[in-house]
Amino acid sequence: MIKITLPDNSVREFDAAVTGMEVAESISSRLAKDVLSVSVDGVVWDLTRKIDHDAKVKLHTWDDREGKDTFWHSSAHLMAEAIESFYPGTKFGIGPTVDTGFYYDVDLPEGKTISDKDLEKIEKKMLELARQKNDIVRSEISKNDAMNMFTEKDDELKQELISELEDGTITLYNQGNFTDLCRGPHLPNTSYIKAIKLTSIAGAYWRGNEHNKMLTRIYGVTFPKQKMLDEYLVMMEEAKKRDHRKIGKEMQLFTFSENVGQGLPLWLPKGAQLREQLETFLKKVQKKYGYEQVITPHIGDVKLYKTSGHFQKYGKDSFQPITTPAEGEEYLLKPMNCPHHCEIYKAWPRSYKDLPIRMAEFGTVYRYEMSGELHGLTRVRGFTQDDAHLFCRPDQVKDEFKKVIDIIFIIFKALSFENYTAQISLRDPEKPEKYIGTPENWDKAEQAIIEACEEKGLNTVTELGEAAFYGPKLDFMIKDALGRSWQLGTVQVDYNLPERFELEYIGADDKRHRPVMIHRAPFGSMERFVAVLIEHTAGKFPLWLTPEQVVVLPISEKYNDYAKKVSEVLNISDIRTVVDDRNEKIGRKIRDNELKRIPYLLIVGEKEAEEETVSVRRQGEGDKGTMRINEFAEFIANEVREQLSGLYN
Repeated sequence: MIKITLPDNSVREFDAAVTGMEVAESISSRLAKDVLSVSVDGVVWDLTRKIDHDAKVKLHTWDDREGKDTFWHSSAHLMAEAIESFYPGTKFGIGPTVDTGFYYDVDLPEGKTISDKDLEKIEKKMLELARQKNDIVRSEISKNDAMNMFTEKDDELKQELISELEDGTITLYNQGNFTDLCRGPHLPNTSYIKAIKLTSIAGAYWRGNEHNKMLTRIYGVTFPKQKMLDEYLVMMEEAKKRDHRKIGKEMQLFTFSENVGQGLPLWLPKGAQLREQLETFLKKVQKKYGYEQVITPHIGDVKLYKTSGHFQKYGKDSFQPITTPAEGEEYLLKPMNCPHHCEIYKAWPRSYKDLPIRMAEFGTVYRYEMSGELHGLTRVRGFTQDDAHLFCRPDQVKDEFKKVIDIIFIIFKALSFENYTAQISLRDPEKPEKYIGTPENWDKAEQAIIEACEEKGLNTVTELGEAAFYGPKLDFMIKDALGRSWQLGTVQVDYNLPERFELEYIGADDKRHRPVMIHRAPFGSMERFVAVLIEHTAGKFPLWLTPEQVVVLPISEKYNDYAKKVSEVLNISDIRTVVDDRNEKIGRKIRDNELKRIPYLLIVGEKEAEEETVSVRRQGEGDKGTMRINEFAEFIANEVREQLSGLYN
């Protein structure tokens, strides 16, 4: 008798080993039609794989990330089969899923190339193969047999991957005429894949190493219904218009330079102004909640990050240590701010009366991301976190955690992020080796987060295995104007770094105690947050935030002096104003400045100069009438006050 425990803790009993599909069929025929994969004790399996022991089971559909990953991973294999049919002798690297689909890195036979015009024929072949309803079959072989198999195929890419695997059983997946090295999971058969779009081609060094061979990377996306693909393509067209790289260039917010280095953004004056507004806004909110600003260096002794555990965990993803020739010291570009804040806490003795201590810093950190993974501001090598660390007594943890949630809600309200999910990210109990610290401390940290969310009335989802290596966390997943999900805002409870850094305070009992640490970054990173904000608003930021709030447009050169006078008056009133005094017709000036997404356009000519007024146009709304300069200044101030109403109080 096999007992299957479902997420609602209900138990279903089966006489013998059972597949995930059979579990789904026992619940409802509708679910069996929609299910794509199954988690067995937290590990995602094929639906056709037999479960021969009592297990906790969760069924995944298209609505689940695990379901999409299974669907897209199978699609990558289907694409590989289609490519091999056109280009026999192709060698296959890796074909993982990504946020919006999948890719496969391939090494084509000598003299062969794939261009954009070839993608359509590959799509058609994929659909043909999908309609054959070929079973996707998992098999197990020895490492030696797998090596022999791919040696016979003359695929040195797979041979390299196999050589790095531990001795023992290796899994293969086969559909139709294609067999691939893979751990899975996969769909039961190819017919689930109904709609296909191969989206782009790029070059990619094998395993991200520029010293290796350049492969061809083909990206694609698939869906279980044609309608879903049609909707996706419409959304992608809109996404192109909102691409933060395109809008950032148009608005002159940031740029990149090969001479500076890949993944290292340069903030232009308007972008710097935008960041300054965001920082000023958050600093005001933090001041209300009792935070104090600190500043830490961009580098630190390697010993610091070994103490924290970051070096052991992220050392391979960091820039390698800098060695001082004279004294042989080793320094690392700062990968995280928290170890530095622990050292600030240790600078002098602390009493229980001093706690909580709330340190905040807009601290720049550095991670070595592979060049192929870099993408505008969303994936960079140097970024600034709106970081803060709270050191508190155990009895203060829950209240402090709830106050951080309040700060995140203030930010979401100010920037109109209304659609979000709160995700409680816990450790994977099946993989204790991934985490530092004692189970007892983890239990306390996880319980504090769960209770805080319940008391705040948050609608949450829980994800096992998504915790940081040092503590559980609460992640806020927001949906932008196009319905895309982004992780913004994170709060973590940490009993472990205080242990590793031997942080203490003297309690009311005159004994030494360990504080608890809360990590908090509402924006996450300034770079990624700005990218998401650009795409969410299409560059039309709220008035309080936009780098240039007003542009004055003189009808002709005769009124340039008056335009400058208007600008000076408004700038004195802290209204960010510029003058467009180009020798262009007024219609051209209006069009150009609307493309720059400046909220207010003030047109001035003879009448306005004589009456000391401005003719007001609102971005997207047209003519708003004529106002005196001071009247307009108050009008702007009122709009800003209304947008920020109640946020600082």
